[in-house]
Amino acid sequence: MMKVAIAEDDFRVASIHEQFLEKLDHIKVTGKALNAKEALELLEQEETDLLLLDNYLPDRTGLSLLPEIRERWPGTDVILITASTEKEVVEPAVRYGAADYIVKPVTFERFKSAIEKVRKRKQLIDSNHELTQAVIDQMFSNQRPSETMPTLLPKGIDPLTLQKVKDMMRTLDKGINAEELGQNMGASRTTARRYLEYMISSGEAKAELEYGIVGRPERKYYLA
Repeated sequence: MMKVAIAEDDFRVASIHEQFLEKLDHIKVTGKALNAKEALELLEQEETDLLLLDNYLPDRTGLSLLPEIRERWPGTDVILITASTEKEVVEPAVRYGAADYIVKPVTFERFKSAIEKVRKRKQLIDSNHELTQAVIDQMFSNQRPSETMPTLLPKGIDPLTLQKVKDMMRTLDKGINAEELGQNMGASRTTARRYLEYMISSGEAKAELEYGIVGRPERKYYLA
């Protein structure tokens, strides 16, 4: 469960953000603040994973709060939500460690994407005792896996063909061998096996040996 607080002086906008959060799973709204003073008090009183912070609050700017939040609550992520697109606001927000920056008016899809990015980073940190370079690269990446996939695939693995293989395997009630897959996708057994073995290396598939009545054991592939 991710605990989220909202700091927004316009109660109508705050209500919209709260409704957006209610559409997402495993989210708990810990409170709403109408100004910077209330936002800091809320963070003191409630354990908060994420603060949705308006920049133009009545008493202080959200931007001016970022260094203080970073120092006092280093475990709290901040998404800055503002109508401002000036470089003088955007650049410091990045430098002060804002997890994301959303320009008003906010669409649900953009809002959801920002929340999921924060959630994914927290899950990576919580689920890995030792942060390898691969995990660190994921934490610092602003792209979704589907956007980075073409540049990360090894030689001989085409992203469109790989997606086709995945789609085929999702329709199966049981495993498939390389020869069967090759026939279905119009490719050689060697090519089919290359894609299947890649999916095993990426954790998307698994293989089991099945023994028939006669002959050598057969390697069957299943979605992980």
